[in-house]
Amino acid sequence: MDITPLPEPITKIDQANSQTDEATLKVSDNPTRRKPLRLWPGVAAAVVLALAWFAVPAVIPEAFLYGLLVSFGAILAIVGWWVFFSRALWTERVGAVVLMAAGVFVTSRIIHISISNGSMGYLFYVLIVPVLCLILVIWAAASRRLSNKLRRASLVILILLTCGAFTLIRTGGATSKFNQDFHWRWSQTPEERLLAQAANEQAALASAPAAPSSTLSTSPGAETGTDWPGFRGANRDGIVRGVRVATDWSASPPVEMWRRPIGPAWSSFAVHGDRLYTQEQRGNDEVVTCYNVSTGKLMWRHSDAARFWESNGGAGPRGTPTLSNGRVYTLGATGILNVLKADDGSVVWSRNPASDTKVKIPTWGFASSPLIVGEVVVVATAGTMAAYDLASGQPRWVGPNGGSGYSSPQLVTIHGVPQILLLSGTGATSVAPGDGKVLWQHPLAPGSRIVQPGLTAEGDVLVHVGDLNEMRRLAVANGPGGWTVEERWDSFGVNPYFSDFVVHKGHVFGFKGSSIACMDLKDGQSKWKGGSYGQGQLVLLSDQDLLLVLSEEGEVALVGATTDQYRELARIPAIKGKTWNHPVVAGDVLLVRNGEEMAAYRLSRVAEPSSSQ
Repeated sequence: MDITPLPEPITKIDQANSQTDEATLKVSDNPTRRKPLRLWPGVAAAVVLALAWFAVPAVIPEAFLYGLLVSFGAILAIVGWWVFFSRALWTERVGAVVLMAAGVFVTSRIIHISISNGSMGYLFYVLIVPVLCLILVIWAAASRRLSNKLRRASLVILILLTCGAFTLIRTGGATSKFNQDFHWRWSQTPEERLLAQAANEQAALASAPAAPSSTLSTSPGAETGTDWPGFRGANRDGIVRGVRVATDWSASPPVEMWRRPIGPAWSSFAVHGDRLYTQEQRGNDEVVTCYNVSTGKLMWRHSDAARFWESNGGAGPRGTPTLSNGRVYTLGATGILNVLKADDGSVVWSRNPASDTKVKIPTWGFASSPLIVGEVVVVATAGTMAAYDLASGQPRWVGPNGGSGYSSPQLVTIHGVPQILLLSGTGATSVAPGDGKVLWQHPLAPGSRIVQPGLTAEGDVLVHVGDLNEMRRLAVANGPGGWTVEERWDSFGVNPYFSDFVVHKGHVFGFKGSSIACMDLKDGQSKWKGGSYGQGQLVLLSDQDLLLVLSEEGEVALVGATTDQYRELARIPAIKGKTWNHPVVAGDVLLVRNGEEMAAYRLSRVAEPSSSQ
């Protein structure tokens, strides 16, 4: 007979094991959920970054540098949050950082040269890194409920679009507050539009009758009337003498005489009679040009095959022509010194001081304006002065190596001794005009000096340390033991970057950030500050206690040069575009220019008040 084994009895232990197996299966079918992303630290850092990078500079332009530092901290906070505290999958944490780095690297190889070279090569990274950090936070918050595949695909697309957008743009340069002049990469620059008109202009110039010869005679310190012989006037002090203008521009506004496009350059004007002289860049040629003051018509131009360009300031010469005895003296941004006949632009002689002094072209180009002293013309190749014989162009002397610098040599007389003063990377240097022998030197902290020195009535020298640092008053003395220099005070009361200042009635008037400020010469104490003009330039109408200010945005304003309070009397829009060039007032004509256009305005003159009043 068949014997069938009886089933074993089910024990409590077996039931427990069965329940455990079922639970294990359920756990396998429903894996443990990841903790949600920790978003709040990233969002908080992103808000700080957006405020510091975009909002603060727009509302408080002077706080731009502080905003930049805060932005850098916020970027580090976002990266730290994402890598260490976000709770994202490690593959996403590492993958996002690697993908962004790869996108930045590839994009940096194909962006426009103006972006890649901007801000000494840092512009692209300064722009794209904050944007990518903001994109990362926004993506993390918006995609947290998507599947892993969609999350990762959307991040790749966002990074590609962001990096790709930077390949489509170029910049025409930066303002003093780092605002970029962005355009589509394929759009024409103002210089390219000007070159397209050059053929017609050249034909008109060729058909014009020859101009009569003229003799120009200006010397440092001379009263020039309607003439303006070069950079910042006859004494390089930015003072207009013998001119009084109407200040009620609602009743008697400046009248536009003409306006015309011009090649890029930061050159100002030299004026004699009905002719003005300036420098421009026209394609691959550095150009000295002469125009009619009354009509703006081109009279002649001289070209050299040279081109200087850097992304922040753009292309073109930086120095201003100098007029003397029927000749025009110019120094180009690459170091070409030309001496031309003022009536027709023909070459008298030409040298390259950069080669003679063995000085390399500095970051922003050679910016010196030639100085005529006696029988020599003196230029500065960065921080090194070089003098040439006026008649032959032969080298006469070379001064000490002053390092970097963008200031121009200036003739001053201290305690009856004429001397040439230059601010450079090493400090202030004074030399004898005849042989370049050093009279005295005063060291300053290393930096790029741009602003011209000033001279007080007592013979003290005002120097700006540079790079938004303080101004100092130097007491210079000449005793039995030679020249001595002592610092009397330093002050931030007037604190320009590259905007020059003027000295008037015991006070200094100039820029402090983007405002105009007044400072007492006795102790450097601030008297007042007001207005907003960017990093513009100014001249002083001394007979009228009046500043004429050309703002960085191309507006012209009248500001009182008095010590009681800041007072703006009038303002008009004059030219469009970034304007760092010095304005010129020659008689009743106001001349303004920038890297795109120039214009002439007729100012209403007023009579000097009667002494009986």
